[in-house]
Amino acid sequence: MANLINKAPSFTLGIEEEYLLVDKTSRDLVREAPKGLMDECKEVMSEQVSPEFLQCQIEVGTRVCASLQDARKDLGHLRSCIAEIAGRHNLAPIAASTHPFADWTDQRFTDKKRYTALAKDLQGVGRRMLICGMHVHVGIEDRELRIDVFNQLPYFLPHLLALSTSSPFWQGRDTGLNSYRLTIFDNLPRTGLPPQFDSFGEYERSISILIDNKLIEDASKIWWDLRPSHHFPTLEMRICDVPTSLDHTIAIAALYVCIVRMLYRLRHKNLSWRKYERFLINENRWRAQRYGTRQGLIDFGCRAVVPFTELLDELIELLHGDAEALGCVAEIESARKILEYGNSAERQRRAYDVALAQRKSTDEALKAVVDLLIEDTIEGVA
Repeated sequence: MANLINKAPSFTLGIEEEYLLVDKTSRDLVREAPKGLMDECKEVMSEQVSPEFLQCQIEVGTRVCASLQDARKDLGHLRSCIAEIAGRHNLAPIAASTHPFADWTDQRFTDKKRYTALAKDLQGVGRRMLICGMHVHVGIEDRELRIDVFNQLPYFLPHLLALSTSSPFWQGRDTGLNSYRLTIFDNLPRTGLPPQFDSFGEYERSISILIDNKLIEDASKIWWDLRPSHHFPTLEMRICDVPTSLDHTIAIAALYVCIVRMLYRLRHKNLSWRKYERFLINENRWRAQRYGTRQGLIDFGCRAVVPFTELLDELIELLHGDAEALGCVAEIESARKILEYGNSAERQRRAYDVALAQRKSTDEALKAVVDLLIEDTIEGVA
C-alpha cells in the first residue's frame, strides 16, 4: 500500500470567527449576554455557534467545506443568523478584533467551567482578553506531511496578518497599530510564531511534557500563530485578526489553502520552501502588526523592504496553478481588492477621521466607527 504521504491531502477547510456584541443604542459592548440568546442561536445553528471567554463575544464555525464557495455560503449564513437573532435583543455583531472604545475592566466572563479555569490560570493577563480572531483549518490527513508544511508556512503568516488587520483602536484611542490584538494576545503563554519540529512525534513529545506535568490539559492550550489542530486532522492558521468584510475573510482563507497546497507540491517533488530564521519572520510579523499593508514587508531573498502590492501580486502569481486546481482563482485575486478597498483597520481610521472633520466629538467619532463595523460585518452575507 502506498504511503499516505504520497497521496494528496483533501485540502478541505473550515473557518472560525469570533464576533463582539454591541448595543445598538449605546454602541458599547453588552456586558451580560441576554438570557436566551445562546439558546436561540443554538436552535438555528446547532453546534456551529458557541459562547466565548467573555459574555460580549460569540464564536461561529463553518462545517467542513470542500470549496471556498461552500465556505463563503456557510459563513455568510452564520453571520446573517447571528445578526438577525442579536437584533431581536437590540444588539448587533461586529467582526473586529477590538472594540473602538469599550473598557475591558467592565466585561464579564462566561460562566463555564473551562473559562473559569482559564481565568484563574491567566489572572491579569486573561482579564484584558477583549479581543477576537479568525482561524482557518486546512485538511492534511498525513501527520508527517502536516508537520512538514507547518515548519515551512510561517514565512507567509505576516502576509496574511497584514491583509486581515482590524484592531487599530483600544479603549477609545488610536494605538498607531493596525493589529493591537496581537499586543494583547502575545502576553499569553505559548503564543507567537511556532517552533520547528523534526517530526510529528517530536511535536507530540514536546507537548506531552506540559500535559504530563498538568500545566495544560491538552494541545488546545497551545496558542501559536499556526498549529496542528488538537481536534481535527488539519493545520490551523491563527495569526489573523477577524476581517470585518466577509469577502476579505474568504480571500485570506483562499490564499492560505493555496499556500498549503503549494508547499505540498514542493514536498511531493522532494523540494521545500526556504526556511528563514524566526528572528527575521518576526520582523515581518511586527511590520504587519504595525502597518498592515501600508509599509511593505522584507523580501528576504532580495534583502529589501518591498511594497505590499508587489508582494501580493507575486504571491497570487505563485499560487495561480494551485488556485486553479482548487477552483478559487477569483477568490485569491480578490485579495487585491483589500488593498483598493482598505482593510478594516484602514476603513475604521477613515471613518473616525471623517467624523472628526465633520466637527463631531471624539465619542461621536468612535461611535461612527462602530456603525461602520456593524454595516460592514453583514455586507454581502446573503
